[in-house]
Amino acid sequence: MQYYDKLIFELSKKGRTGYSLPVNKFPPAPELPVELRRETPPDLPEVSEPDVVRHYTNLSQMNFGVDTGFYPLGSCTMKYNPKINEEIAALPGFNGLHPLMHAGLVKGALKVYQELGRALSAITGMEAFTFDPCAGAHGELTGLMIMRQYHLNRGDTARTKVIVPDSAHGTNPASAAVCGLEVVEVKSLADGRIDVEALKPLLDETVAGIMMTNPNTLGLFETRIKEIAKLVHGVGGLLYYDGANMNPLMGMVRPGDMGFDIMHLNLHKTFSTPHGGGGPGAGPVGVAKQLVDCLPDLRVSGFHGNFGILLRAYAYLLMLGRQNLKEVGQYSVLSANYIKESLKDVYKLPIEGVCKHEFVFDGLIDDGGHDGVPGATTLDVAKRLLDYGFHAPTIYFPLLFHQALMIEPTETESKETLDAFIDVMHQIAAEAAEDPSILREAPHRTPIRRPDETAAARNPVLKFKDA
Repeated sequence: MQYYDKLIFELSKKGRTGYSLPVNKFPPAPELPVELRRETPPDLPEVSEPDVVRHYTNLSQMNFGVDTGFYPLGSCTMKYNPKINEEIAALPGFNGLHPLMHAGLVKGALKVYQELGRALSAITGMEAFTFDPCAGAHGELTGLMIMRQYHLNRGDTARTKVIVPDSAHGTNPASAAVCGLEVVEVKSLADGRIDVEALKPLLDETVAGIMMTNPNTLGLFETRIKEIAKLVHGVGGLLYYDGANMNPLMGMVRPGDMGFDIMHLNLHKTFSTPHGGGGPGAGPVGVAKQLVDCLPDLRVSGFHGNFGILLRAYAYLLMLGRQNLKEVGQYSVLSANYIKESLKDVYKLPIEGVCKHEFVFDGLIDDGGHDGVPGATTLDVAKRLLDYGFHAPTIYFPLLFHQALMIEPTETESKETLDAFIDVMHQIAAEAAEDPSILREAPHRTPIRRPDETAAARNPVLKFKDA
């Protein structure tokens, strides 16, 4: 182990100090009540300032993000975050806002909300939006609460079921269950799209609605969406649009025009705001005209959402302008199909044809397994990619394919980056065919090799010392 690979506690030396506090110029603060005081001093590392700086700098260099390399994470649209968005959000007039300020002092921020709502309504075909939800899943839950409230307002208490395709994002059935709704699954056809004939028997007066994303998680457009909308509306149900896959449709097709009544948008996906790290996020929810009265009034979050994230999305839309909006979808679709067609000679493509923003392989065509020698799996391919400086795509999702490898390049990557990724994926396929152990033992060049992820999730070690 290198010296600066050690944890901060391992560098600690008794009596060493890395800080100095200024002289307190204020009157002594009231003492803490006895019951709130520590019985013993906190067990903190004692290190110098250079050790602290180097420790956290080295940790930061172990991170992989969209600013450090290609991040083809399917279903998550890990697109580049333009730095002009950060500059706008850092302006003192925005950055210094407090959620409890009087409305008369935040007219600029309120105008941002108003203008962003108008823009998102124009893009999606929805009548109005709420910005309260603080994440995509939070938006899903809010949207389902709106769906349920709509039926209750009409005295229709029997509608307790939500239909969810078997290819849906995992948050869809989870959000429905949290909302107290029963989840009913509808199967997909061999072409990856909803089986409309299997849907019909599920529709009755107990159905509150159906949750869909279009294109779906296989990157395929649900070509019978108008028929599905007519069937669901015909029994009094509503259509919920999971906006996670909105990126390829921007400026091209609107969910409202397809027949959807409620939708959420993942601003950290389609609208280039920061993604990951547990937040802050934003999952605004839009509704059709007949549902506007059901929009929440500060019932799902303490304030009007995460303003800084919403502001970044607004800056992104202003930068693109109406005239360039279509190119987002067009280039993301072009990038996905370019990679798909370039790799289908060595990776199994279960569904042929043009995809939208993402596609799914079902493992390697030749995984190198023979005569009792195990071959390379999708997990092995993902781990080997790390050695070449690329983040892995989404693996083992959707559950329709045993060795699913979901790839989404987005519109922000150059052809040179896509070509480099394609070359590496071909090289990995060649390695698997010749010596799959290279992949099974990967990654070879990362700070951490292959941790036991199941054990880590079930028995996390959250502190350096047991005591």
